[in-house]
Amino acid sequence: MSSYPPSSPAQPTSLRQRLAGLRGPAVPPRPLDARALAALAANPGCGRRALLDGAGVDKTALATALGSPAAFGQSQFAIVRGNSFEAKVKGDGGAELLRLVHVHLAPAAEPPGAGARVPDLTAAGPEGRAARTALALREATSAKDWTLLDHPMLALEVAGSPAYLEPDAVVVHPDGRWTVVEIKSFPMIDGAADAAKVGAAARQAAVYVLALERTAGKLPGAEVGHTVLLVCPKDFSNLPTAAPVDIRRERSVTRRQLDRLTRVEELAAALPEGLSFDPATRTAEELVEAVSAVDAAYAPECLAACELAFHCRDRARSADQVTALGRSVRGELGALTTVEAALAAAAGTGCAEDPTAAALHRAARLRAEALEPAAVRPPHPSPETPACPC
Repeated sequence: MSSYPPSSPAQPTSLRQRLAGLRGPAVPPRPLDARALAALAANPGCGRRALLDGAGVDKTALATALGSPAAFGQSQFAIVRGNSFEAKVKGDGGAELLRLVHVHLAPAAEPPGAGARVPDLTAAGPEGRAARTALALREATSAKDWTLLDHPMLALEVAGSPAYLEPDAVVVHPDGRWTVVEIKSFPMIDGAADAAKVGAAARQAAVYVLALERTAGKLPGAEVGHTVLLVCPKDFSNLPTAAPVDIRRERSVTRRQLDRLTRVEELAAALPEGLSFDPATRTAEELVEAVSAVDAAYAPECLAACELAFHCRDRARSADQVTALGRSVRGELGALTTVEAALAAAAGTGCAEDPTAAALHRAARLRAEALEPAAVRPPHPSPETPACPC
């Protein structure tokens, strides 16, 4: 039985050419990473991001050409600090990393020895590295020994297009269980880290788990653990510490959201011929028209996850869309898709048969009554004091 990951159906040549034309024939495609996939899964209704990511368009360059640049990514200092910490964790053949996995996730197993396996995963191109990783996973599972895979390459099909992902590490246990390890440079103080950063790491790890499950399904005895190990600096030092993170909820949500994504070929087929997102060959006006040809689902949360968020926000505001106010507001307003329509409903000039409009009008009346100043009332007359009998 082959240890290679199941390959996705070959894309038609016309589709490959179409995607190359969308990003620019001379522009190499930008690969999808787990962070981008997690953000894409958080907003599966956005066809704009699904198409641009599927075609490998450089959204940072596109946002700059549109006049709405967004600064994303870590500072150079944070990158250097993170690389230094990761090298420390993986030093000496990954002895400290394997020790943390054993202590936190498999205390009953035999401790990893000095001769733990660290296979070489070097290969040509992402496809070759993914195949080499699959072979190393098969060999490690059969060997029934502690094995550390340093920066393996995993394959995952997203919206009909293959994505290649590179986790920090994957550890194979002697019992055949596979554990994803996330190494982060933010501190873990008194055994706890920032909740928002831990949540982002869990969503990112869930994408890796989904990719690993494709390979594990073809190997007898292999199992992907739904508890990942988060490794961070301890307190204010550079010493590594770790904590297990259960990502079953994040894995289920991510799987469901990725399944909802419209396939890239369907999105590309709806676009006019000759349309391109290449900033080198298109003017700003042409790029605005090209981006507007693909439906977006803007939400304020996009500002922290998408390079085109500022452009989409400006467009949503200029179109008076209620999506600029947030997903919760958009869901409550139902068929009222513009702020003007919502204000008209609150004023009582909207569709009287729309229950949302009627509820808004009633809420506006109650608010007006609550804010109306109380009528000035005359003071109560004080009872007359009886005359003194003396």
